Amino acid sequence: MAQPESRPTAAPAPRSTPWQWLLVVPVVVPLLVFLYNGKDPRLLGFPRFYWLQLAFIILGVGTTALVYQLTKPGRRTTSAGTAAPAARTEEG
Repeated sequence: MAQPESRPTAAPAPRSTPWQWLLVVPVVVPLLVFLYNGKDPRLLGFPRFYWLQLAFIILGVGTTALVYQLTKPGRRTTSAGTAAPAARTEEG
């Protein structure tokens, strides 16, 4: 008698949270062209365009780090929607 074929189990669906919508901010903000229109104000002698590019990088890194911290696996939330401290395990 032939053995039944074993089917691989499907991978769990990726978690999706509303916090991930924050990742749209660093994509949309650099597309706002009116932010680039002008040389002033200068920051440390650099025109607006150059220091604004650095600000966009910092915005992207900060937003990504925030979303990661808010959605990382193992993070528990209380009924009020705030993060509960993770349970500590005693090793020894």
